[in-house]
Amino acid sequence: MAVPPTYADLGKSARDIFTKGYGFGLIKLDLKTKSENGLEFTSSGSANTETSKVMGSLETKYKWAEHGLTFTEKWNTDNSLGTEITLEDQLLKGLKLTFDSSFSPNTGKKSGKIKTAYKREHINMGCDVDYDINGTALHGALVVGYEGWLAGYQTTFEAGKNRVTQSNFAVGYKTDEFQLHTNVNDGTEFGGSIYQKVNDKLETAVNLAWTAGNSNTRFGIAAKYQIDADASFSAKVNNSSLVGLGYTQTLKPGEVLSSIPSVWQIIFTQSNNIKEYLSYRVIQSRIYNRIQKRLMNSSDRYLTDCPFLPT
Repeated sequence: MAVPPTYADLGKSARDIFTKGYGFGLIKLDLKTKSENGLEFTSSGSANTETSKVMGSLETKYKWAEHGLTFTEKWNTDNSLGTEITLEDQLLKGLKLTFDSSFSPNTGKKSGKIKTAYKREHINMGCDVDYDINGTALHGALVVGYEGWLAGYQTTFEAGKNRVTQSNFAVGYKTDEFQLHTNVNDGTEFGGSIYQKVNDKLETAVNLAWTAGNSNTRFGIAAKYQIDADASFSAKVNNSSLVGLGYTQTLKPGEVLSSIPSVWQIIFTQSNNIKEYLSYRVIQSRIYNRIQKRLMNSSDRYLTDCPFLPT
């Protein structure tokens, strides 16, 4: 097989079937522009209709392709400043080095990260060193693959506590039309997913999770059906009888309309260099009102234990 995915991307195809197109209660606007000299600007703003909290960010990126360098500057409405420098495929083919730093003028908080990633056939590995006010943390991940089989391990060691604070393990199998993923997090959280591309129009996924010491099992199934070249329909349901529905319609090239019982999303492109994404929440059906009432009457444990609820 080719280069295996990173540890974070294991089981991603199944997660996408469960999560993409189900955003609730969010108004979001993104603007992306690119100048003739390759300088990219990305500005983003979002508002949560439940909490009325507004967030914004601005990012500039410049790629020096002939030297494999990428420079990124970031700012957000929390008044946090960030700088990122990435060097890729220069010292060694497949090696990526990233230096990331952030600073908050209001609090004086500083943090820095040194990220390394190396990928080649049958292997994908990474090691990050995180420096902040809480001390130094070392994050490591490794994924190996052979003839479709995948095995990965992820760990975190905190120098201040002098102990391993995270230890995750995953095993899976991947082909173009089928993916199986199982994982154990810290020896207490168990999960698994199956992704199946039935044909060119239909994709399905099954998700299962449980916690040691808790007899409650979380289970869900989801599907995405491509009605035609311009329209698709998504649906999911979990063992708590919570149902999610989604519909996406391409109005014309570059313009897409997505909707579910409580959300309308409009994604459109004004030009080759400017993209705007707009989603607006609309309460429009009694079905959603019943689901919302049920959620409000549920306990915090019920909400946090269910991995299939939209966030």
